[in-house]
Amino acid sequence: MLKGKVHKYGANVDTDVIIPARYLNLSEPAELAEHCMEDIDAEFLSRVEPGDIMVATTNFGCGSSREHAPLAIKASGISCIIAKSFARIFFRNAINIGLPLLECEEAVDNIETGDLVEVDLAKGSIKNLNSGRVFTAKPYPDFMAELIAAGGLIEHTKKRLGVK
Repeated sequence: MLKGKVHKYGANVDTDVIIPARYLNLSEPAELAEHCMEDIDAEFLSRVEPGDIMVATTNFGCGSSREHAPLAIKASGISCIIAKSFARIFFRNAINIGLPLLECEEAVDNIETGDLVEVDLAKGSIKNLNSGRVFTAKPYPDFMAELIAAGGLIEHTKKRLGVK
């Protein structure tokens, strides 16, 4: 179960505003997190707390295919992103690093910045604790749920191979 305060954004939030290109020489997640969302929301890092949830409207993560964007978001403390739709490459990159994403139009339309939200990934349920409303997103297939639970594709593979 995930629970956190919401940081909400609009449509077409691209990878260049998630992590500006001038920081692509960085590769450590913690360093990337220091610049996450700074061009679209200069106060993001001062407000985000571990476990918080990001919400956006449509086409979240469009733009380049860089893995830096979901890495920066995850390292900033965001535990989950809920949107009406995601750019497909961003979606897969996020799953590969263990950052859960849920698509649910009704939830996005009824959740605002600052709301407290609880997410059950196994059931696909999203509860706005401020309003009490519950929304349902499609839960992940088992293999994707395993990837996310393991912390991403690399960690899942290490676990299956018995590598530490």
